[in-house]
Amino acid sequence: MGQFGIGQAVTRFEDPRLLRGEGRFLGDVSLPGQTYAVVVRSPHAHARLRSIDASAATRAPGVLGVLTGADVARDGLGTTRMTLRRKRPDGSPMFAPPHPGLVRDRVRYVGDPVALVVAETPAQAEDAAGLVRIDYEPLPSVTSTAEAGPGSPPVWDECPDNVSNVFEVGDRTATDAAFARAHRVIRRRYVITRVHAQYMEPRGALGLYDPGEDRYTLYADVQYPHRVRNALASMIFRVPEHKIRVIAGDIGGGFGAKGWQYAEHRLVLWAARKLRRPVKWTCERHEALLADEHARDNISEAELALDAEGRFLALRVRTTANLGAYVSSDRNLLPTFSNVATLVGVYTIPAAHVHVTGVLTNTSPTAPYRGAGRPEASYVTERLIDAAARALGMDPVELRRANLIPPSAMPYRTALGATYDCGEFEQSMDEALKLADVAGFAARRAAARRRGALRGIGVANAIERAAPPGPEFAEIRFDPSGTAMILMGTKNQGQGHETTFKQILHERLGLDPGEVRFVDGDTDRVAFGMGSTGSRSTVIGGTALWMAADKVIAKGRKIAARMLEAAEADIVFAEGRFTVVGTDRAVAVREVARAAFQPAQLPPGLEPGLYETGTFSPPAATFPNGCHVCELEIDEATGAVTLVNYVVVDDVGTVVNPLTLEGQIHGGVAQGLGQALMEQVVYDRDSGQLLTSTFMDYGIPRADTLCDLTIERHPVPTTLNPLGAKGAGEAGTVGALPAVINAVVSALAPLGVRDFDMPATSARVWRAIQDAVTGRQR
Repeated sequence: MGQFGIGQAVTRFEDPRLLRGEGRFLGDVSLPGQTYAVVVRSPHAHARLRSIDASAATRAPGVLGVLTGADVARDGLGTTRMTLRRKRPDGSPMFAPPHPGLVRDRVRYVGDPVALVVAETPAQAEDAAGLVRIDYEPLPSVTSTAEAGPGSPPVWDECPDNVSNVFEVGDRTATDAAFARAHRVIRRRYVITRVHAQYMEPRGALGLYDPGEDRYTLYADVQYPHRVRNALASMIFRVPEHKIRVIAGDIGGGFGAKGWQYAEHRLVLWAARKLRRPVKWTCERHEALLADEHARDNISEAELALDAEGRFLALRVRTTANLGAYVSSDRNLLPTFSNVATLVGVYTIPAAHVHVTGVLTNTSPTAPYRGAGRPEASYVTERLIDAAARALGMDPVELRRANLIPPSAMPYRTALGATYDCGEFEQSMDEALKLADVAGFAARRAAARRRGALRGIGVANAIERAAPPGPEFAEIRFDPSGTAMILMGTKNQGQGHETTFKQILHERLGLDPGEVRFVDGDTDRVAFGMGSTGSRSTVIGGTALWMAADKVIAKGRKIAARMLEAAEADIVFAEGRFTVVGTDRAVAVREVARAAFQPAQLPPGLEPGLYETGTFSPPAATFPNGCHVCELEIDEATGAVTLVNYVVVDDVGTVVNPLTLEGQIHGGVAQGLGQALMEQVVYDRDSGQLLTSTFMDYGIPRADTLCDLTIERHPVPTTLNPLGAKGAGEAGTVGALPAVINAVVSALAPLGVRDFDMPATSARVWRAIQDAVTGRQR
């Protein structure tokens, strides 16, 4: 509908205020009497706490308090807890130790919180933190995923083999039988590195306690404020939920890592209650990798069974997933199981079995990060298919084509239990191949070789599970003047939610976006919400808004009938106007809204006012999909990788805004190729020290790392929601990881390199080249 409706490339309504510096980020929030907190963190990967001497820190200028794990225990603060049920290999219950907020007996990773120092100024708190004297007794540690498990130093004495839990899905018997009759079996081991979200705005928290109301207020950059409130109320402070308010303003990136309840949230609220003053903690950039949850970090032993014609018969994957030192909530396990169903990709694989072992290590806990298991699944499948093509002497594209699920098979239930409701996978792949001019690649490779460069191309068909069942809330609230406010239970972190939801509202009600106020992130103002994660905001939140708009139309039709002196059955609504069928008599929705607050204009028995809500939970998950093609060159002398072309054709269902969609794809691709090319959290094997805590050591892509991206759409709308949307927030990352590394292997293949693990830094690529050359010379 018009220039602001669904499908229009509307520039983001929120951008002008952000560009003018008028955002309301956590750093912009200050309260009267505010104090400042610094967390004292462990310098050891594993150590026994012999003693803590805070006397010097307590006497330091401006210091208001030094709190430790003993204080936490004394005041009876609770911990978060798991709701998922998993078992260990021997059938005993899963071992999932929650974090206590501040540790008492042992530290279990570098960065583990030991004490909280609160002072009048940030500098005073920082200085005093350096005066806290802690006597540590270092203990053996394990940080490597490959080395964790039986025989490694136990992270917890109660779990001597470091195995937290196991998870299985698929039909083991059918899979084993398919492998037994296979003509060819391809086996590979894939290492997916540990990374950090590296959002623009590091985390923070500001706690306020009102003794008059006996009520807490938390200002924090969290992705689902209502769930944070629930956790704090029901698990940590054990108070009625209305005793806690959570406010999340503008957020400078989240990507899953700002999802739920971090220790600092409870610490600032607890300290505020004890001191009767607001307490603010701001994570410094150098502290972020110590303080935050990390992501990915798993190793998969993958096998693909094929028949003599190259048809896929079965897939078998055994994954070891590094959980870190603590498993405080369900979200710490989500990447290990929630998306393994997409390991079969977009292919007809009749049998599959996946076994995941979650191990504990002396590292930061892991949790969802853009994709949360989806990029890992896509990486394993698409790398394995390329390996199979090389082994069989087939074109990787044609091997994929021979095994793609056709549109006629929809809805298609996979061997791992997922049901793809719709999709045109071959069409998307063909569009991407054409845009990338894959047919002309051989000539470009030859030309590059004459220049001394190695050129490679990688293809990846990605699919992801998005927006799974779970409720979301929206409210449309008109005021007596006829303008409106929308209140959403989702939480914007830079995606452009204000624009997206105003477009949906404009499509349904015809309201001018400039006359609509957008509100999210405040648990006192928004009645309910599950927040933003898993590409669910437009799919579920947008549908909730659509449902609320339907209720507005239904009530508005009654009011319009009274205003137009017509029967309700004769009133139709379109283009923002209620019209009497067959006439030009009409009234705008804004006029109806004004009338709704004037009882004399209402039909008998109709409640005054116009404010409606919608709550929606989808019947099943959606499955966005697409094809990525990456072309790159490698300098043989230095190993430097240069991207020269990147094409994405995506099916995200109905596209609400092509402009914001491209922004999501661009960002997702950047984060995927960042991990593929350079990003990696590294711990020292012997000491367990974190070696990549700053940007001096942690590589991150810059603007000149990327080439121009060509992004096209092949939408196949879903019927699982009235919008037809599938979700788009993680699509770019899911395809980028395998596409880039497949291209690297393609470039190195003429030298005899058959496999390569991320990240493709120049040093690692150079070493692979030298090893290949040396091997040939032998």
